[in-house]
Amino acid sequence: MTDPADWRECRVALPAHHNWLVLELRNEDPEGWARTLAGQHLGGDVPEQWREAFATDLLWYWGAAVRQGALCAAVLAPQDGPVVATYTVRELTVPPQSRTVAAFRAEAERAPGPYFGDGQVLTEVELPLGPALRVHRQEPTDPDADSGTVVEGVAHYVLPRRHPTALECRLLWTSLGLGAQLVKVADELADSLRLA
Repeated sequence: MTDPADWRECRVALPAHHNWLVLELRNEDPEGWARTLAGQHLGGDVPEQWREAFATDLLWYWGAAVRQGALCAAVLAPQDGPVVATYTVRELTVPPQSRTVAAFRAEAERAPGPYFGDGQVLTEVELPLGPALRVHRQEPTDPDADSGTVVEGVAHYVLPRRHPTALECRLLWTSLGLGAQLVKVADELADSLRLA
C-alpha cells in the first residue's frame, strides 16, 4: 500500500458540456494566474472591472481550496456570469478505526449545526475508487436570519481501496434552481475520481 503522503494528485473527469475552470493549487503566482484565467474565460469584450472582479473571485476560491489542503479543485462558471459551483477533493485525517462508512455515517448523524441535521440525505454508495457515504444537504449561510443565501451541496466521503486514507469530494452551489442538475454532476465527478 502507498503511504498517503506519497501521492499528491487526484484526477477528476470534469463534464465537457460545462464551463469548468481548474484551480492550479500549486501555482506560485496566484494573482497573475487568476488575471490570465479571468481574461481567457471572459474574453476581451467585457469591461476591465468585470475581469478584475472575476479574478478576485477566482483567488478567493483558490485560497479556500489551498487552506483546506485540497488535492484538486475546480469552479463552474458560465462565460457570461459568476461562479455558480465549486468542487474540491481533500484528504481527511482520521484514525484507522474511523475509516469506515459506518463511522462517517455516525459522525454525520450526530454532528450539530445546520449543514448536517434534519435536511440531509445520507446514502451508502460504491464508487470505482471504493465505498463511500454520500451526503446531500443544504445550509443557510446565516442560520439566525429569517432569509438569506442557502448553500446546497453533495459530498462523498470515500474510502479508497488501494490507499490507507479517506477523501472528501464536495460540490457546493448557491443557485438552488440548478440543484437537480448539479446533484447529477456531483455523482459523475465522484464516480470519475482517481488517485495518482
